[in-house]
Amino acid sequence: MKHLITAAALAALAATPAMAGEIRVGSVAGVTGPIAELVAPIVAGRNLAAAHINANGGLLDGDTLVLVLADSQCDPKAGVDAGNKVVNVEQVVAIVGASCSGATNGMVQSVTIPAGIPSVSDSATAPSITDLDDNNLVFRTAPSDAYQGAALAKLAWEAGYRKLAVTYANDDYNAGIAEVFVANFEGLGGKVTANQVHEPNKASYRAEITTLSGGGAEALALFAYYGGSGITIIRNALETGAFGKFMAADGMFDVSVIEQIGAENLRGNLMITQSASDPSNTSYQLFAEAYKSTGMDPGAPYAAHGYDATFLIALAIEQAGAADPALIAAALPEVANAPGEIIRPGEWEKAKALIAAGKAVNYEGASGSVDFDAAGDVPGFYSVNTINAEGKFEMRFLR
Repeated sequence: MKHLITAAALAALAATPAMAGEIRVGSVAGVTGPIAELVAPIVAGRNLAAAHINANGGLLDGDTLVLVLADSQCDPKAGVDAGNKVVNVEQVVAIVGASCSGATNGMVQSVTIPAGIPSVSDSATAPSITDLDDNNLVFRTAPSDAYQGAALAKLAWEAGYRKLAVTYANDDYNAGIAEVFVANFEGLGGKVTANQVHEPNKASYRAEITTLSGGGAEALALFAYYGGSGITIIRNALETGAFGKFMAADGMFDVSVIEQIGAENLRGNLMITQSASDPSNTSYQLFAEAYKSTGMDPGAPYAAHGYDATFLIALAIEQAGAADPALIAAALPEVANAPGEIIRPGEWEKAKALIAAGKAVNYEGASGSVDFDAAGDVPGFYSVNTINAEGKFEMRFLR
């Protein structure tokens, strides 16, 4: 089932000015665009966190947390437009998002950093975000692809690949993870026979595939969004016989890959890494039980990260004691990192009481440890997804 948010619903969610007793936080997400199906569960995670907060005392003196949704379309320009809307029109005090790395880079550099508004992305993973001159305003609960690219390279090496061709879409996320992957695969002793950028949303990639297949690679490492170029590239590669085996990162993790390519063509031939949550973690289990109310899968990519980003911003507002962007930014590391009494998903009433008593809190997230480092980054935990005998994705955790 496709969980898409209509333009009319989006407009209704962000049409009214702030009311007394409300604290507005932007919810900037790629609700349309190449990964819309992946974004819907993330937004549901954000909304679940807001519901928990509002049902258990609200913010500060009982103010309602209102998430103002804006569509960044997984596109840099749209990210800037969405940022301008929530900051300059809706007057938000912080932002959850944006979804994709290009949209996040565009939004924070053009809008939120100059305006002094803190943001916490739940799914922007490009390594370039780490190095932003951000005045300590940009955070993320999604780990940098500096970790995922290395994990995928190690996985490829352990699978026996020694010669790979690489292609990546021309955007911040895919270019960033491809660079990390290539460096780590070559560092292990592997050979990259071709390394080619491609433009998304083309009808055919047969010419690019012909070039990529010339060096005798054993497989194709594909860094793309499934709805942008990824599915088309796999289809063209199989049609031409240029490649039969593929590996990819989480921009390709969607059931539509199986639906459009066919499980029989992918079983034993496709590996996709994904930033995941440890199912043995108590915080994840609490989140997963509550998330069932959305009707979506709590294991969906970055759904838990969306919950955590929203809960952290709320904790920072509570810790700051005011809906003041500068104070919220300063408070984010305080509520995310030790020392402090551990707070888990859903424990808003407990957190509120501790903060009111002047005690430190340390949020342990559904997505794992959300201890921010100096760059606003967090550690990573990953899975690899393959196609099982039933024609569905099967997940194995990388430890």
